[in-house]
Amino acid sequence: MNLINVESISKAYGPQPLLDGVSLGLDEGDRVGVVGRNGGGKSTLVQILARSVEPDSGRVTHTRGLRMGFLTQRDAFPEGATVRSVVLGDRAEHEWAGDGRVRDVLAGLLGDLALDAPLAGMSGGERRRVALARLLVPESDLLALDEPTNHLDIEAIDWLARHLKGRRVALLIVTHDRWFLDEVTDRTWEVVDGGVERYEGGYSAFVLAKAERSRIAAATEAKRQNLLRKELAWLRRGPQARTSKPKFRVDAAQALIADEPPPRDQVELTRFATARLGKTVFDLEDVTVEAGEHTLFEHLTWQLGPGDRIGLVGVNGSGKSTLLRLLDGDVLPVRGKVVRGRTVQLAHLSQNLEDLDPERRVLESVEEIRRRITVGKREWTASQLLERLGFPGDRQWTPVGDLSGGERRRLQVLRLLMGEPNVLLLDEPTNDLDIETLTELEDLLDGWPGTLVVVSHDRYFLERITDRVAALLGDGRVAMLPGGVDEYLSRRAAGRAPTRTSAAATAPAPAPAAAKAKGNQDWKARKELDRLERRLEKLAQQQARLHERLAAHATDYARLQELDTELKALQSEAAEVEEQWLMLAEDVG
Repeated sequence: MNLINVESISKAYGPQPLLDGVSLGLDEGDRVGVVGRNGGGKSTLVQILARSVEPDSGRVTHTRGLRMGFLTQRDAFPEGATVRSVVLGDRAEHEWAGDGRVRDVLAGLLGDLALDAPLAGMSGGERRRVALARLLVPESDLLALDEPTNHLDIEAIDWLARHLKGRRVALLIVTHDRWFLDEVTDRTWEVVDGGVERYEGGYSAFVLAKAERSRIAAATEAKRQNLLRKELAWLRRGPQARTSKPKFRVDAAQALIADEPPPRDQVELTRFATARLGKTVFDLEDVTVEAGEHTLFEHLTWQLGPGDRIGLVGVNGSGKSTLLRLLDGDVLPVRGKVVRGRTVQLAHLSQNLEDLDPERRVLESVEEIRRRITVGKREWTASQLLERLGFPGDRQWTPVGDLSGGERRRLQVLRLLMGEPNVLLLDEPTNDLDIETLTELEDLLDGWPGTLVVVSHDRYFLERITDRVAALLGDGRVAMLPGGVDEYLSRRAAGRAPTRTSAAATAPAPAPAAAKAKGNQDWKARKELDRLERRLEKLAQQQARLHERLAAHATDYARLQELDTELKALQSEAAEVEEQWLMLAEDVG
């Protein structure tokens, strides 16, 4: 059944139209992801489909009785509202408490919030979760979500993806979170040049299909140019050229990967990083850090070496940003010491936009740092890098004061890179960046030789540019996770306990008989879990030492082969232990 149909809609803000003569439809069961550059018209398209914005021309038709939920980028609530009043309204407790879907939403999004808590003073992440819960509690035929993962941590994003996959509802989602798109959507709309290009499949399928379209377009243009050259040659050589017939065979798959860049060469990058940094980058020895009356880190010992590329995850408030500020020297430990290598040239991208002269031009703002830099084996000018990160020609002469939040974020990242640091600390670098800019940034960082620590809730970005994942699990230390983000989510799920009064806890749902059995686990299984965790930590430490030895013997090919064999054996054992841990944790948890 068709839910929404639009015919020849157009919308412009200023002289350049965002949408021009767009016609499309949404059917029951469709799960569509909307992608495109910032300012390209994605949100405008969704607003027109939701009838919250009227098109300049064209027609929007909703099926009769359509139940549509619309999540905007800004979470607006009535003054004096509480979690209960916004999410549940005046529904009687026995009504929502007996509904399994409602209980699942409350537990998944509001597990640490009391129902009677006022919304005033809540963080952006808490307000976003309340807005999502308000949208997901009622039954809907269609959910339109504009940047639903904004301000959410990795756990909340994972829960939301699983929840939406399990609901029988049509979806229209605008997001820059590529992992989320792949998990939830099965069709992609790209808003570009005033139109909407449609692709089958989620984000990964969209990338492949777009690459194939580009290849076909390039082949068509090359063929046209070749025909022109042949025509010119015929005119110059005479009628004998008429007998020549071009023969060719195009293999689409080979053509798509013909120019694919090689995977990141970790050994080579580590060698470069060691040459720039030496053997010591950061050593944290028995460090304790406090925030007011709360102890964030206690007796923390952690080492960062040359060429380490670490993705840092943890729940909001666990101390991720504080750890970066500790490395930066902006936060001092109460006890212990932080040893910083003598050759460290550090750049720290914080979540706050730095103050820039609003009168300066974009290009001038970058060139005042440096005019040229070398990334990997290629030299780039400031203008070339600006173009890669979404500042074409004329836009480079725009005053900084006229830039949007996303553009200022891109400029901030580029100014850091132009300083040619050998240690990068990036705190939520993907905020306000569109997918095309993220892809360019990832490509730059992929070949960047140095030590990198990234805090991000963008799972795709983390897995793309880092080699290892570390987690803050609330015990005052940094845990290395061989299994990456999946292991972090599993550990959180296995170790979560209802220690606080939560929204879900207020639901008087009858406890199944299995719950009693779950609370009475075999102590031997728990003991085995502890043993496996200790083994995983030991294997992670051994792998870290091996990486250091690989860097130290970067020019000894024979020794590198031996060390690489040892590393692969350790990684294989870690994978087996991780699998045992996950299976046991599932049974025990």
